[in-house]
Order: sequence, then structure tokens, then C-alpha cells
Amino acid sequence: QVQLVESGGGLVQAGGSLRLSCTASGSIFSIAVMGWFRQAPGKQREWVASISNGGSTNYVDSVKGRFTISRDNAKNTVYLQMNSLKPEDTSVYYCNRLPIFSRWGQGTQVTVSS
Repeated sequence: QVQLVESGGGLVQAGGSLRLSCTASGSIFSIAVMGWFRQAPGKQREWVASISNGGSTNYVDSVKGRFTISRDNAKNTVYLQMNSLKPEDTSVYYCNRLPIFSRWGQGTQVTVSS
């Protein structure tokens, strides 16, 4: 099964940028849709963005125009470019397949200060 490892999080000021990476231990070529999710303390994990193998993307309204999801199947990696970050983006970010999830990784913390 695919094991997922997220990285790239950190502490940034509002308006700053981060690029998150999600690397899979196995091939993601056959996975039709990959996505990014986030979970803040005391809140349910929410879907943020997804990308199909054909390159079609979808985003939650709150990040449209600011975040860009991409994938490099040859590198077994999914990316999330986050620009114009806001304090409300503060969360632990996870990647996974859709619609049937694999085991969740450790996530990567994104903290945006005002």
C-alpha cells in the first residue's frame, strides 16, 4: 500500500508563501485523484484541493486563487503551492488519495502569523 509523507510546512507571516510536498512510498500513477487536506485543533479534517491524473484540479472556495495543487507521478509526489497565506490557513496539512483514503501520514504544520 502507498505510504505518504508530508513536508514543507513552517511558520510564515500573513501574505507569505510555502510549498508543501507529499511523497509516496509507492507509485501514484494508478491513483486517479490525489488531494490535500487540513485539520486545525478541535476541528474536523477538511478537504482543501485535489488533482486528477489528467490534471484537473478543484479547490475549496477559501483557497481559490491562492493555492495551486500539482503532481509529478514520476517522482511519486504531490505539491501544494500556497501563496498569500492568511492566519486562518493555520493547520496541519495532509495528503491522501480520493475517494478511498490510504493511511494518513504525519502531516506538516503550517502556521501563519498576523
